[in-house]
Amino acid sequence: MTESAKPRLLLVARTRYELPLSPSLARKFSALGERFDVRVLATSADGGPHDDGTFRLVGRLPLLDGPLFYVLLPFRVRRLAREHRAAAIVTQSPYEAVSVLLARTGARVIVELHGDWRTATRLYGSPLRRAIAPLADAVGAIGVRRADAVRTISPYTSGLVRAIGVEPAAEFPAFMDFELFGARPPVPLPAAPAALFVGVLELYKNVDGLAKAWRLAAPQLPGVELRIVGRGSRRDVVEELVRDLPAQTTWTERLTQAEVAQALDEASCLVLPSRSEGFGRVLVEAFLRGRPAVAMGVGGISDIVEDGSNGLLVASDDELAAALVRLLTDRELAERLAAGARQAAERWLATPAGYAERMAAVVAP
Repeated sequence: MTESAKPRLLLVARTRYELPLSPSLARKFSALGERFDVRVLATSADGGPHDDGTFRLVGRLPLLDGPLFYVLLPFRVRRLAREHRAAAIVTQSPYEAVSVLLARTGARVIVELHGDWRTATRLYGSPLRRAIAPLADAVGAIGVRRADAVRTISPYTSGLVRAIGVEPAAEFPAFMDFELFGARPPVPLPAAPAALFVGVLELYKNVDGLAKAWRLAAPQLPGVELRIVGRGSRRDVVEELVRDLPAQTTWTERLTQAEVAQALDEASCLVLPSRSEGFGRVLVEAFLRGRPAVAMGVGGISDIVEDGSNGLLVASDDELAAALVRLLTDRELAERLAAGARQAAERWLATPAGYAERMAAVVAP
């Protein structure tokens, strides 16, 4: 397909990108580039504005960067859509979709739904966000209802849009590069049981619930370690847990993907206590390494984790503690769930080309 014959596509997101792209993102956008004449409007990871002909990354503002991003977005979208002559605009969430609709570009508007938009003001960022939650909920619903199409990523997210009267145009996950995690066969579970948490230390990840559960479980698990990997605004919760249980808790702020794979190999299970989760990429990473999950049965987690088959699903912090004790003291159970985990991973694997092909079917009018 010649460049001029490709559909002109504009992707709009709050995502912070760094140029040059990582190899994983480069593969994704290269595949999209085979199908579309692509432009991306997003934000810059280093805070400065950039435009390489594909990515137009806006810089960070000194004050009110988040709110002003959305205030300015209709004007930025309108300008770039005219320059690019976009036939379709794909947004990362319903919030960007509303800004695109306000821009009145004439292009088709397609929303990607990666999770429950209503959690953005309740489980992320400053407590001040919660004051505007009802308004934000309504705005997000407008974005879903008025878009020309909605692409969901899982049964959970499809259920969210059906609940407000919209039928998804398609349901499939975005391309995620799991090559490093699936490149070699899983290793046996470690001789010494251990649990691993990998994620941002934020409210929606329920880090406080994890700390509560580990305080309940640790006395019943002598010699067993919980390893926490992540950083964020709730670091004080983790610091206190490490002080209280230094022999059974370790904390690392950041690991490379290769180091995360190694940490999974050294663990008996992944623990994911989230209050909300759209997909849970780390679950698939754990499954590829043959590690089951002990997780809250919320959001998209229950699309991936099947209780008793590839992990244990719970409904409270107390149940989380009990499930950790159960799995970390019963090696036969852990090995059975580990085998189920590796099999379950296959469902969520996709190639860049496959992802781009499915996006093309959604974008086509």
